Amino acid sequence: MAKKVNMVDVSRETELNRALELFLFGYRSVTAEPDRILETRGLQRVHHRILYFVGRNPGIPVSGLLALLAVTKQALNAPLRQLLEMDLVDSQISKMDGRVRELRLTRQGAQLEASLTGGQRELLNSVFDHVGTKAEVAWRSVMERLLENG
Repeated sequence: MAKKVNMVDVSRETELNRALELFLFGYRSVTAEPDRILETRGLQRVHHRILYFVGRNPGIPVSGLLALLAVTKQALNAPLRQLLEMDLVDSQISKMDGRVRELRLTRQGAQLEASLTGGQRELLNSVFDHVGTKAEVAWRSVMERLLENG
């Protein structure tokens, strides 16, 4: 016997599908230009995430970056090694604990990160200016709630 689906459920599913589409297409819009820049260097989205978070957290230990990105050592190893080899990220032994390696962007890494993220900040600023403060606050609330559930 087929499950009975009422119109409210179908309508809500359609609304949620549209929300997902907007989210995915919006994300594509925010990442399109950085992805083009990364591609010219043989890098991918994961490299941008590493550059972004190391740039916001100079001196972050590798273990801290693993926790922040919520990835395994294995997942971080290859892209981080590539950024180190390209002299975009620097790794130094911590002065506090010789077992800990701290990460920082090099000058070249900081310049690349700024070119990747700067355009994204400009895009968000333009959109937030257009939609107004109430919509920006609502958007941030939605994003924070998604983080809580992730």
